[in-house]
Amino acid sequence: MSAPKISVYSLPDLKNTTDDALPNYLNSLKFKQSHTLTDVRLALGYTAVVIAAVTFYFDYRLGWDKTKSWTLWAVVIYFILNSALTFWIWGVEKGKIFVGEKNGAQLSLSSSVTKHKPIYNLTVSYLDPSTKNSKPDSETWRTIELSAPFTKWFSADGYFVAKPFQQWLASEIPVVGEADPGNVVQGVGEVKTVKVEDMKGVLDELKTGTSVKESGSPATRTRRSKRYYSTGHPLKSLS
Repeated sequence: MSAPKISVYSLPDLKNTTDDALPNYLNSLKFKQSHTLTDVRLALGYTAVVIAAVTFYFDYRLGWDKTKSWTLWAVVIYFILNSALTFWIWGVEKGKIFVGEKNGAQLSLSSSVTKHKPIYNLTVSYLDPSTKNSKPDSETWRTIELSAPFTKWFSADGYFVAKPFQQWLASEIPVVGEADPGNVVQGVGEVKTVKVEDMKGVLDELKTGTSVKESGSPATRTRRSKRYYSTGHPLKSLS
């Protein structure tokens, strides 16, 4: 089945599609996903719904006078459950889209976006058993913050492309890279920078269609095949 097409101007669609693809990729690498957070959220939500439904049923069948004392307690319990659900979503889950482990390596991922900015932000917390100290209780969780534009893995017409997304994850997250070394690409997350003085010659050669030679230091060399502003966006052709 081909990937569904989405609107590239809808940040919720871009984020949700990416969020859905992330667990699928990690599960394919044999990471064992924990569903505890989702199970608790569903339990709280469904329990509140059941209480509301039962209260309505008995009120309809027996009348208000016979059920008003029960209704009072039902309303109190319903309020407590909804408060607990709100706290669980915002205070415990905090945008987590994946929690799992593989061979002792534990991984927790949370995603977010900023309004009007097509940038995917990923907070990664992981525990790699190979980095433990000699003491058995010295487990240390490491946290890294990653960001990348959605254009890395979405085509211009709104189709999700899995390969560059998987390469980004494998290259930036150590425990994922160990599980999928074939997708590790050196420098995939780096932002290329070009000095203003180097841009003049590049633009002149682009206009004339001549090939671009390497110039400057290794950190500022530019090639015709890949040129970026400091923001990471490719230069548009000036033909």
